[in-house]
Amino acid sequence: MQIELANLLYLLAAILFVFGLKGLTHPRTAVRGNILSAIGMFIAVITALASELELNWAVILAGLGIGSLIGAVLAVKTQMTAIPQLVALFNGFGGGASVLVAGTALITTAHAMIEIVGMTYQLLISTAVAVIIGAVTLFGSLVAFGKLAGIIKKSLVFYGQRIINGLLAAGVVVCGVLLVVTSGEIMWFWAMVSLASVLGILLVMPIGGADMPVVIAALNAYSGLAACGTGFVLNNNVLVIAGSLVGTSGLILTRIMCKAMNRSFTNVIFGVPMGSGGKVDADEFYEGKIKSTSADEVAMVLETARKVVVVPGYGMAVAQAQHAVRDMTRILEAMDVDVTFAIHPVAGRMPGHMNVLLAEADIAYDKLLDLESANPTFGQTDVAIVVGANDVVNPDARNNPDSPIAGMPILDVDRSKTVIVIKRSLSPGFAGIPNPLFIAENALMFFGDGKKAVGEINTALKEL
Repeated sequence: MQIELANLLYLLAAILFVFGLKGLTHPRTAVRGNILSAIGMFIAVITALASELELNWAVILAGLGIGSLIGAVLAVKTQMTAIPQLVALFNGFGGGASVLVAGTALITTAHAMIEIVGMTYQLLISTAVAVIIGAVTLFGSLVAFGKLAGIIKKSLVFYGQRIINGLLAAGVVVCGVLLVVTSGEIMWFWAMVSLASVLGILLVMPIGGADMPVVIAALNAYSGLAACGTGFVLNNNVLVIAGSLVGTSGLILTRIMCKAMNRSFTNVIFGVPMGSGGKVDADEFYEGKIKSTSADEVAMVLETARKVVVVPGYGMAVAQAQHAVRDMTRILEAMDVDVTFAIHPVAGRMPGHMNVLLAEADIAYDKLLDLESANPTFGQTDVAIVVGANDVVNPDARNNPDSPIAGMPILDVDRSKTVIVIKRSLSPGFAGIPNPLFIAENALMFFGDGKKAVGEINTALKEL
């Protein structure tokens, strides 16, 4: 394929990427955006293959077949609650691919014994960038996957951790500089990969579950930046553009998530864990102050309500209660009750987690309110129903300056006339602290599995 035609097709693919990314910003256009991006990637892959004169098609087709089979199995078998760890794994694969491709290009060039002038600064610098970011992404993502999947159950925090991380980061940069100065000495390549891999592990190991949505967004950005660096290694324009789009959008999302959690962006990317605050005994905190309720009592409260706001959390995802919540919504609407949903940016384990679950249950998009839109409505809300959420509705973030989540924007459900909290137990959220909402005067606790509890409420509502 002529280079002019290839660049024209790459430009077309890049345009489709841009429009696809634009479509992914809203649930109503997300499917179309995904299709446009997929078409763009298909054009880019075909163009890249057609631009090469000598290819081992048997290897390419074998890789295509194996990869497609693995992807299809994962798409069918993975539960919605496991999507965050799957995304983390995909981020790691992207970083690992960048390391392999950039490293192969460097080693191939070196083994070809090209003149020193042939080892251009573009190749050397972009290889260093792609390998450093890619290795950090790969091993950091594997740790994130292990944490989300429950394989790694504890965070690793030790004295002098930030100093060690700083020394590792400095060592990685030094190895990258030496790789460039020595015109591609392979020893420095392997040293760079090794140090960056350890750095990736140590950056994510201290991060707890509360910060995992931010970590996933950051790792997604890293995978894009690594791909961008690989694009410069290969002189591939579309890879540079696609990597830049993923990297910049991921960084923007990471900043948005940090703002939603009142977390420092630098603390998250450098592996500084969330503060623990003062230790509070949960049993003593809740003892004698909890007001339990039943499905029949909840139904009677809802019978007199005119405005209801549902607040979903990760507990709803675990219980797969979104369809039962949809049924409750339809029953209430048949009773002339105005029902909306308040979605916190970090509800669940990744951005948009609740939106995807509710869309899966055919909840209308216009009923899903973000934090800024939902909070002003709670003062006029008769009943707020919290399904499996915890930290994102904890009033301590607003009222207690000593809380580890102090300053974190929350959904102000406690300002509703009545709050129904559906939860398995009084176990803490990701932040590991008690929630004053559960003992508030206007709060009622309905203990049980989210799907079963909402189903019981639906039955009680039908019997009114």
